[in-house]
Amino acid sequence: MCENNSMSILLQINNIKKAYGPHVILDGASFGVAEKQKIGVIGRNGAGKSTLFNLLIGTEEFDSGEINVHERTRIGHLKQEEKFSDADIVLSYLIEQSGKEDWQCAKIAAHFELKNELLTTRVLNLSGGFQMRVKVSLMLLREPNLLLLDEPTNYLDLRTMLLLEKFLINYKGAFMIISHDRRFIKNTCKETLDIENGKAYHYPGVLEAYLSFKKEKLVTAQKYNKKQLEKQKHLQKFIDRFGAKASLATQAKSKAKQIKRLKTIDIENTLGTAVINIPKASTKQGLAFVLEDMAIGYGTNLVADKINIEIYRGEHLALLGDNGQGKSTFIKTIAREVPTLKNSFKSSPNLRVAYYDQHSSVKLNPKETVESYLSLQAAGNFESEQIYKMAGDFLFEDSDIKKPVSVLSGGERARLCLAGIFLQAHDVLLLDEPTNHLDFETAEALAMALAESNATIIFISHDRTFTSIVADNIIEVKDKRVKRLFGDYDEYLEELEKNALNIGNTAQALVDDKAEKKRKYEDEKKSKKDLVRLEKLLARLNEERDDLLKYFEFNFDKPDSEKYLRLKEVEEEITRVEEEWLVVAL
Repeated sequence: MCENNSMSILLQINNIKKAYGPHVILDGASFGVAEKQKIGVIGRNGAGKSTLFNLLIGTEEFDSGEINVHERTRIGHLKQEEKFSDADIVLSYLIEQSGKEDWQCAKIAAHFELKNELLTTRVLNLSGGFQMRVKVSLMLLREPNLLLLDEPTNYLDLRTMLLLEKFLINYKGAFMIISHDRRFIKNTCKETLDIENGKAYHYPGVLEAYLSFKKEKLVTAQKYNKKQLEKQKHLQKFIDRFGAKASLATQAKSKAKQIKRLKTIDIENTLGTAVINIPKASTKQGLAFVLEDMAIGYGTNLVADKINIEIYRGEHLALLGDNGQGKSTFIKTIAREVPTLKNSFKSSPNLRVAYYDQHSSVKLNPKETVESYLSLQAAGNFESEQIYKMAGDFLFEDSDIKKPVSVLSGGERARLCLAGIFLQAHDVLLLDEPTNHLDFETAEALAMALAESNATIIFISHDRTFTSIVADNIIEVKDKRVKRLFGDYDEYLEELEKNALNIGNTAQALVDDKAEKKRKYEDEKKSKKDLVRLEKLLARLNEERDDLLKYFEFNFDKPDSEKYLRLKEVEEEITRVEEEWLVVAL
């Protein structure tokens, strides 16, 4: 249970149960979220994390239990499916959808580098990463005090992710984040909620501390149970040996009672960790690919040209750059999924190449089973036993083998595609966002396997932990150029974080300056109105005072106490209004 007595509760979930047919997802989950809590939601694929969010925003119904959302709670949910029309211009779209002033929209947008000419650009002309920035800006303009972010970094380029991370670190409200990116969770969240075996376990600390605590708790419980079982065996031996003897019958009964009192700690089924084995590539040395003055793109749309790169066998290359710059186009070209626009590249003879793109799992035949898909991918190179072992390595249990693809989660489909690739030996692995939809345990198991592989690997990933483990060299796609960079990934990341921080601060300063100028203008306009109002009031009061003085001048022999009191009031009011006029005027 997430409780915080010093802060108000925003929502409370009690004993929620949710099942899809016989498959139970949530079984008595309970927790609460208070103001300003920053919670990382973790759990294996299919554990129920996204289902939980869908229940909270009302797009799905739960079977039993209760969800209490406080009347002051304003939930912000990042809508991946939010559509844009041809007429939507960034700034006008934000103004129209949020109902906020232009300077307010520009201020929020500036956090994500949406400024200057980008504010007057058609949304559909932006890259996917910048369209996501528009969605995030709109969500924040609606002023939620509880954000629910389900894999917000999926399909974001690295720079956009860093900007989102920077914003969340400084965000004053509460949020819950589902993410397979361990570093993203670590940098933004202060607490952890683990969805496992249908329950919700809250830990009031960061992810790394929780994982250590969870491991230590499991080891402690296992050691305790082992000791209890040893005691039970020892007592049972006494009963078996002496229970039939009348002289020791009483002692035997006492030992039996002791056995009943020796309770063990219930340990729920712990989820397995993927064990990924990548078949060895050919041990040949030398060049895998040679790209000379190559151009890539689609038809008349040039994505990048003047590409001159040599890629050696066994290299592990991270393909980096903002969304829309051409990373996926480059990797598709090397996979021969799209033709080059100029000068085709050369490759080493008989290279066995595997290509995994971020949409591979969507292309699966929904009627195919796990077993039939893997058998087809094995292409007769593996026995059934080896196919089952590969399925098990990717966390498909015996009961999953006959499941059709249609009932698999996004993460399970991604694992199935990867398992199919590794049922064959490949010299080159081309991987476009292979960690999307994988939980971070599986993503890191994949990273370790790839890091140890002797295959040539070219991959795209926004997952910093994954990239740091796998990459030994970098290729950057930027401004219609594809080139190698000197230095390692951590150095590249450090420089990018520094630039993102500087750009974000500069953009914010520009917007703040604009907002400040507008506030000054509004203040000056208000001051002028106040001056006019005060001057009119002062003229009326002076006129009334003059009339009263004239009355007393011509009627000195006719005292009037009411007029005398009114004269004092008017003179006091004149003094007050003159002082206010001076404050406004100066």
